[in-house]
Amino acid sequence: MRALLFCLAGLAAALPDFAFAQTKPPAKSAPNANEVRYFTAIDGLMDGDADVVLKETRMGKTVTAAVLDVCYPVAKGSDRKDRFVANLAINGQTLSGTTQSIADKLPVTVKLLRKPTGDTFEFRGQISVGQSVTEVASTENSDLSEKEFQENQTSDDGITSSPKDFSEVSPESVGVRVKLDAALDFLKSLKGQDLEVSLSSLSVSCDALRAGQQTININIDPERSAALIAKAKASPGVVAAGWTSGVVEMDRTIRFSAADWRDGDKLNRDRLAAAISGVLARTLAAKASSSAWDANTGKLKLTLKRPSQIFPALGLTETVEVTALVSPDKPGATDRLMLWIGSPAISTADETPGPRLNLADESSLDEEAEQKDDNGSVDALAKEFKGQRWDGDKNDWK
Repeated sequence: MRALLFCLAGLAAALPDFAFAQTKPPAKSAPNANEVRYFTAIDGLMDGDADVVLKETRMGKTVTAAVLDVCYPVAKGSDRKDRFVANLAINGQTLSGTTQSIADKLPVTVKLLRKPTGDTFEFRGQISVGQSVTEVASTENSDLSEKEFQENQTSDDGITSSPKDFSEVSPESVGVRVKLDAALDFLKSLKGQDLEVSLSSLSVSCDALRAGQQTININIDPERSAALIAKAKASPGVVAAGWTSGVVEMDRTIRFSAADWRDGDKLNRDRLAAAISGVLARTLAAKASSSAWDANTGKLKLTLKRPSQIFPALGLTETVEVTALVSPDKPGATDRLMLWIGSPAISTADETPGPRLNLADESSLDEEAEQKDDNGSVDALAKEFKGQRWDGDKNDWK
């Protein structure tokens, strides 16, 4: 009993120190620890077209190191960009340094005066690239922490190498992320192939220059997309390859059994075109005029015609064009197909014999014009093909 009381007394004596240890505030970081801050907007560089990142390392309020990364168009209005990265010497409030641009190898000289102004900073000075000199006079610049900067750098090209199906990526749309020094050879390897390369993806963005990689977007017949992806993955310098977003919108897509629409492992395209055209002729009250499959993308272009009701006595003709895409519903082996149809594009012309009335359709120039009603064409196609529609609420077929 005496031993028990002795132990309890010892425990009670130790408790105050233990409680103090538990409530003691955490130690503050060292006041002289290095901190990295970023500026991502310095006005006026390269006529305001430059993408700027100034990285500063500070000890307290003193700048101990600075790196200026500037990406800019090689000429005003040009899509081609160059970039330079300059390590700047610190002399009081002056930041200065020399380097050369990465692509065109032009000499670069930087001299900036950095001045704190309350919670923001002011930069004044000159930056010369080759024979071009830019006067810098930028005020009210706010800086970012490392965490804030990194959060703003996240970008996603949407490449999915192994999607479970084609509900979130499009079967005809392929993305290939390739190192910049290998991009030319990869693009040359695509010459002569039945596919289309997106022109906009050839432009190397500032993000791509900094990452050292660019994403090439390709449209190809869905029947050949998997083979292209496999080949791309084996190409030198390719970092990733897969499907990306494209033309397919699930609310305009149906899924149906492939059994009646294939000859062996190939689509019976003539039969598919005839069936789709027949449904659209009924729903759009038009007469089928032509159909053509694009050898590059696998898209089906259907053209239908009907009398225009805008001024019946003139006998004008409406031409209705609808683009469709037929593909497997997922990569790999499957017994189901998907059919997507785009919204009808309608134009009106005078196709009567003899002299014709020339028409100008201003609505076609209006980018905000409402899409034309397809008179329930998607539902009618689902019925004709005994197919399913997509349930956007459940993200599944219904």
